[in-house]
Amino acid sequence: MKRFAALFNAIDQSTKTTVKVAALAEYFQEAPEEDRIWTIAIFSGRRPKRAVNTTRLREWGAEVAGIPLWLFEEAYPIVGDLAETIALVLPAPDTETDHGLTHWINALRDLSQVEEPGRKAFVLDAWASLDPTQRFLFNKLLTGGFRIGVSQKLMTRALASATDKDEAEMAHRLMGDWDPATTTWSHLILEDDPAANASRPYPFYLAYALEDEPQKLGKPTDWQAEWKWDGIRGQLILRDGKHFVWSRGEELMTDRFPELARARDFIPDGTVLDGELLAWGDGAPQNFNALQKRIGRKTVPKKLLSEAPVILYAYDLLEWGGADLRQTPLQDRRATLETLCASLPDDAPVRLSPTVPFDSWDTLAQTRTAARDAQAEGLMLKRSDSPYLTGRKKGDWWKWKLDPLTIDAVMIYAQSGHGRRANLFTDFTFAVWNGNDLVPFTKGYSGLTDEEFRKITAWVKKNTQQRFGPVRQVTPHHVFEIAFEGIQASSRHKSGVALRFPRMSRWRHDKPVQEANSLEDLNEMLKTYG
Repeated sequence: MKRFAALFNAIDQSTKTTVKVAALAEYFQEAPEEDRIWTIAIFSGRRPKRAVNTTRLREWGAEVAGIPLWLFEEAYPIVGDLAETIALVLPAPDTETDHGLTHWINALRDLSQVEEPGRKAFVLDAWASLDPTQRFLFNKLLTGGFRIGVSQKLMTRALASATDKDEAEMAHRLMGDWDPATTTWSHLILEDDPAANASRPYPFYLAYALEDEPQKLGKPTDWQAEWKWDGIRGQLILRDGKHFVWSRGEELMTDRFPELARARDFIPDGTVLDGELLAWGDGAPQNFNALQKRIGRKTVPKKLLSEAPVILYAYDLLEWGGADLRQTPLQDRRATLETLCASLPDDAPVRLSPTVPFDSWDTLAQTRTAARDAQAEGLMLKRSDSPYLTGRKKGDWWKWKLDPLTIDAVMIYAQSGHGRRANLFTDFTFAVWNGNDLVPFTKGYSGLTDEEFRKITAWVKKNTQQRFGPVRQVTPHHVFEIAFEGIQASSRHKSGVALRFPRMSRWRHDKPVQEANSLEDLNEMLKTYG
């Protein structure tokens, strides 16, 4: 654990990418191979399941620290992180251990089978033998909440440096459904593993938002335009007589979309398609509300399969006949994809996402204004000769989204944030007018600067009306412009509506509370955009 703690400190204490990459590369060269695998897994989000509930951890932490539980509970929201709070209040360790990361993870995985007295004894013994940083990391693993600022790109750069292999190859190897408990460093990083290759997706190519006018991209004839669909980005993989569906977030979703199994009847083995998973009805994509009924369901009842059938709207071909096409120009990949989709029957679960024709940037700008009518968020612009790269790259792919919908709302509740913002109020509940009453309808957590968060925090402390645990009810006084991507009816919300991706876009110092929008305004938006 000492080596892993030293790595954590090196990464946590620097903002320089080069320093982080160097620290990771050194670790991947020198740490035991089993610890390297678990480090990759942890930084990739493959965390052990929670072994002890947080209520017990708070009680045990207060007990070992010799402080009353109420005092611990008061300190917790100030620190903003349970693992860190416990690490800070515990006394100095009275022993020392040199167990590695894998030892602790294996012990935590076995802990779920132990009765509570045994779990408590194990946790207290661990706290007594670990220094503060190691305790913090142990607590993170214990709660299943380990998150640290290591991007997939940073990790693949470090692995490439440590192994003298290509960075894109490293990114590809880390994709897929590998298990740190059963794989080895050699199988995952060094050797070719045909079994893993069958289900492994390619790293997704991600676009940057277009900030300048599209005219700066050059001649329109060099570019392909497509609708930016509001669904779930995914890859459909057909290899070894099986099919696999992966989300952009590296989640295997094959069982959630059983309709796509029929793709094996029409599409040959050795094919990988990139596209958007969309609810489909009446010969066209449906809005995100229809798809949302399917999200989070691991099994889908027949009724829902009938009400919200899903297709893959394919817009790129990454593998064909078992050959990797990513370095082939987009226009050639697209031509092969069009030929493939033209051969599919009308009821196939895969369809071709059409391109958007245009002869000038002005024409395309006019077309873009109709994106919501097409159930899209805007447009994608892709250079016709572009390869399919790994991760987010500037130059060849751009997303040209519509401006968000906005509404002015009144802040009525505030809650402090976490981590570095634990001492600031950053999580707010907003309301609109319904007659003379304010009706809550959404929450917002982002969009303000640090200075604005400090100002609103000072105001909240002086204008709290009531406290409900960590939540404070405040005097209705401040109006904020709330930006969002979509709106839908919701029986779970008192307002009857739910917003998609709400955030604070502007603090309306110029607008009095009485001029905030109303529930009637929201319902009109629901009629238009819902």
